[in-house]
Amino acid sequence: MAIHFGRNSASMPLSEHLKELRSRLLQMFLVLSVGVVVGFMLYPQLLTLLQHPYCRVSPKHCNFLVTNPLEGLSVRIKVAIYFALLIGLPAIFWHSWRFITPGLKKRERAYALSFVAASVLFFLMGATTAYLSFSAAITWLQNIGGQQLTTYYSPSQYINLFLLMLVAFGLTFEFPVALVALQLADLVTPRGLLRQWRYAIILITIAVALITPSGDPLSMFALGLPLVFFYFLAIGVGRLLGKK
Repeated sequence: MAIHFGRNSASMPLSEHLKELRSRLLQMFLVLSVGVVVGFMLYPQLLTLLQHPYCRVSPKHCNFLVTNPLEGLSVRIKVAIYFALLIGLPAIFWHSWRFITPGLKKRERAYALSFVAASVLFFLMGATTAYLSFSAAITWLQNIGGQQLTTYYSPSQYINLFLLMLVAFGLTFEFPVALVALQLADLVTPRGLLRQWRYAIILITIAVALITPSGDPLSMFALGLPLVFFYFLAIGVGRLLGKK
């Protein structure tokens, strides 16, 4: 599938391509900048939301321990940036799609829009799964250390792990979207994927063990089980799209 970037056709001068690219990057930057400002203002509510899994595990002492005078500011900026990336995700995909699709055929443009929508949806599904399973991850990490340890987390380290979980789950949930794209590009076939399903499950299990930031069994299960389902779902979608 040949893809030409630009507003009109493959004959557009390189300078026009670069001009349009600069324009779209600027628009994405503006969206993210607004998101950072909003996230900075909503920081107390966002921190409470991020703190909720910790408070479910330790309701009596779930405050964070700050030992660095600058840590409060750095945490606020970090939360604001991640919030901007999350809410700006549709805009990023949209401008990327609008930059690519003018060089695509009509049917290919329909696929591109579907992939944008599916990418956003599956990323949010992955992030939600990580959020819901994080309490279990915190419980496991506390228990594995033993009863002699009293836990008071640094906000930076806690939020780093939490946000890493959200991003890791979100990106990993893009697996079925990538698999369908490979089938449309005729790099793999539904029949071939179905024939190799046992090896795929083994590879998914190994990948989940390596990818899961917290390393706890429940989080790995929460990530691995959907990926196995998505594998077969992608095969079904490939067949519905006429691939053999």
